[in-house]
Amino acid sequence: MTSVAARTGRANEDFTGAVPTAAVLIDGAGIPGTESICRHGVAWYASRLGGSLLNLLSLVPGHSLSALLAEAIGQVTDDHRDTCDVANPISPSATVAILRVSDGLAEHLVLGDSAVVLDRADGDPLVVTDPREVIISRSYESALAAVAEGSAAYHRLLRDLRANRNQPGGFWLAKDDPRAADEALTGSLPVAELTGAVLLSNGATRIVDRFGLADWPEVLAVLASSGPAEIIRRVRRAEARDAVAPDDATIAYCTDLGQP
Repeated sequence: MTSVAARTGRANEDFTGAVPTAAVLIDGAGIPGTESICRHGVAWYASRLGGSLLNLLSLVPGHSLSALLAEAIGQVTDDHRDTCDVANPISPSATVAILRVSDGLAEHLVLGDSAVVLDRADGDPLVVTDPREVIISRSYESALAAVAEGSAAYHRLLRDLRANRNQPGGFWLAKDDPRAADEALTGSLPVAELTGAVLLSNGATRIVDRFGLADWPEVLAVLASSGPAEIIRRVRRAEARDAVAPDDATIAYCTDLGQP
């Protein structure tokens, strides 16, 4: 595992961790002003949600990944319901990626724009991503570009965009409502068909989907030879080259999935 904050001195709002049969990756999401309605912050939310998920994955192995995510969202919401405005549209939220090995299957869950990539033995990886937020955000790009940044019209468009969060026909994140877990993308493959798997935050998937430096088989090859830190190093180099603001970047690389 490797997790690197966007900038030195800034809190890393990603989280990753593992138990013997599962791995979890959380990418915390914040909106300017979050600190005014939640005293804990996005990094706290991400680590608390990740910790709750790892605990549940260890203690409640028979439940579906969606059910465990719903339980974890409920637990974290209850942890700060009495001190923070958890239902406010700008309260902390997060994307989620989970991998669990159980009864010969590698189960996965993705909510939001993190990713799970399953390295199939035939060389054709299965890439699981949730494109809904990206699709909806792109539909606002031309309108946002046509108005002055910071203007009343600009902020009105941002409010309209954010109103799509956790709404039918919109996009879904872990936040305060456990029902969002029902909208996660889930599936499974036999462990025997896989040579490994990787969970990535969207700050790390940039190597493919933003900068086009590699395709997924190439990313998996680099992970096998050099590890996650090399992928993030290449992303940081591309961000500097193209003057792109860096993002927290996290990768959990899983091998030997058939081992107890």
